[in-house]
Amino acid sequence: MARQEFSVEDIAKALGAESFGDTKLKINGVAEPQSATTGQLAMATNADYAAKLDQGQAIAAVLWPGADWEALGLKAAIIPSRPRYAMSGLTQLLDPGQGFAPGIHASAIIDPTADIGANVNIGPLTVIGPGAVIGEDSTIGPQCFIGWNARLGPNAMLREQVSIGARVSIGAHFYAQPGVRIGGDGFSFVTEDKSGIEAVRETLGDQQDTQAQGWTRIHSLGAVTIGDHVDLGACVNIDNGTIRDTRIGDGCKMDNFVHIGHNVVIGKDCLICGHSGVAGSTVVGDNVVLGGMTGVSDNIFIGDRVITGGGTKVLSSIPAGRVVLGYPATRMDKQIDIFKAIRRLPRLVLDVAELKKAVFKSGGSD
Repeated sequence: MARQEFSVEDIAKALGAESFGDTKLKINGVAEPQSATTGQLAMATNADYAAKLDQGQAIAAVLWPGADWEALGLKAAIIPSRPRYAMSGLTQLLDPGQGFAPGIHASAIIDPTADIGANVNIGPLTVIGPGAVIGEDSTIGPQCFIGWNARLGPNAMLREQVSIGARVSIGAHFYAQPGVRIGGDGFSFVTEDKSGIEAVRETLGDQQDTQAQGWTRIHSLGAVTIGDHVDLGACVNIDNGTIRDTRIGDGCKMDNFVHIGHNVVIGKDCLICGHSGVAGSTVVGDNVVLGGMTGVSDNIFIGDRVITGGGTKVLSSIPAGRVVLGYPATRMDKQIDIFKAIRRLPRLVLDVAELKKAVFKSGGSD
C-alpha cells in the first residue's frame, strides 16, 4: 500500500492552523525531532523538543505559538494555537489504518435476521448473531462476535477479537481495541444463609458465627448500554447489569484492562486509566478521571470532576471536584503530607530513643 502524502498547507488547513515557508512540501508521516526524516513532520511542540531538531533530518515541523521557524533551520512550519490538541487531528489524518479489506469476508457468519447497514466491512471468521443491528459505515474486524439482538451504532470501529454480548446497545462512533469484552455476566453470587463476608461488612472484622458455604450464581438479566463517542482500550471488560443495564455515558475513554462491574453507571466524558476497576452498583459522575490502578468499591458515589491519583483505593463516596490519592483515598494534599510524615518516622524513632536514653540517664543520676 502506497504511503499517503499531504502538503504542509493541506495539513495546516485540516488542523485549522497557520502554515509558513514552503507550504507545498509533501509530508508522509510524523516523527519525534531527533528521528525525523526529510519526508516527515517533526513534532517539535516546545523549545525542549525543538532543541533536538539538529539530531534529525526534518525540514518541516509542528511548532508552538511564537516559535521562530526560520531560526530553527526549517523550510516550512505549522503553528497551531494548541499544539497538543493538534496531535488529535494530525494523527487522524495520517493514520494508515489496520489494512482490513473492504466488504464482507466470505468466512464471516451472519445470521439472516441481522440488519447490516450500508458500507459496513466485516472481517474473516466474524460471527453476527440473530437480530443484531450494525450501523452504517462501521468496520468489524476479524474474529469478532456480535450477539443476539445487540445494537451497534454507525461509524463503529471494532479491532480484532472484540466480543459484544446479547442485548448490548452501543451508540455512534464506538472504537474498541483488541480483546474488548462487553456483556459478560456480573460477578454476582449468594449463599443460602448469611455468609462470613456479609458479617464482615457489618462488623468490619468479625465473621460472627457464620459457617462456610457454597456460592449460588445470580443471573444477569440486564445488559450494557453505551453512549456515543466511547473508546475502549484492549481487554476492557464491562459486565451486564443484574436487573437494570450497566451504563456508560457519551464520550467516555477507557484504557487497557479496565473492568466495569455489574449495575455501574458512569457519566459523560470520563477518563479511566489502565488496570482500574469499578465494583458493582457504583455511580460515577461526569468528567471523572480515575488514575491507573484505581480501585473503586461497590455501592458508592463519585461526584463530577473527581480525580484520583494512580493506585488510589476508593472505599467511600467522594464529593464533586475532589482530588484524592492513597489507600484509603484521602485528599491529595493531605495524603502527600502523610507520605512525608512516614518518611520522617525512622528519624523520629531514633530521636525518641535518644530522648529516652537521656531522660533515663538523667533520672538514674539523681
